[in-house]
Amino acid sequence: MDEAARSVMRDYPEIKLAYGESDEYSFVLHKDTNLYGRRTSKLISTITSCFTGNYVRLWSQFLGDQQLQYTPVFDGRAVCYPTLAILRDYLSWRQADTHINNQYNTCYWCLVKSGKTPADAQATLKGTDTAAKNELLFGHFGINYAHLPEQFRKGSVVIRRPVRKVVKYREDGTAVERDRLEECVLHCDIIGDAFWKQYGPSLDMVT
Repeated sequence: MDEAARSVMRDYPEIKLAYGESDEYSFVLHKDTNLYGRRTSKLISTITSCFTGNYVRLWSQFLGDQQLQYTPVFDGRAVCYPTLAILRDYLSWRQADTHINNQYNTCYWCLVKSGKTPADAQATLKGTDTAAKNELLFGHFGINYAHLPEQFRKGSVVIRRPVRKVVKYREDGTAVERDRLEECVLHCDIIGDAFWKQYGPSLDMVT
């Protein structure tokens, strides 16, 4: 999923940022983009098909000999957020949802693997809050939720940032290096201000 999103951003420089969790990805175009004349149907169809095509193309790179059992299908929709603050609210909601879903699923599968039926596991978790789930994981399974990989707790953020690359070699064989923008995957907090203070200016996303 992350590599497919990086590929989409390589094909569409107009995309400034992407956020992914579970089986979904959000792609953020600059507010002033004129890509495809801002036609909603064209944006949805091309970006969704680009992501799907790259997902299929990259499958064997990550899954090896494991064959695709079904045709991957991704749907898409376009939303125009009028301000950066509202866009940040949307992305914050997606990241908060990542945490909620991951914490629930971690608890659920721990309970199932310990011998509970799926129905019993669901009943055990019904009505529990974050603190109760953390206590369940640590008290019964020795898992500190805060120590689980950030990729699963926070999702994936794809942005472009400078990466030092070898661009050529001199006649004496020494390397010439330059900074080149590259699509990078981060697993970090995007709800607070730190991310936006660090990367907002380079993304041309500042208030």
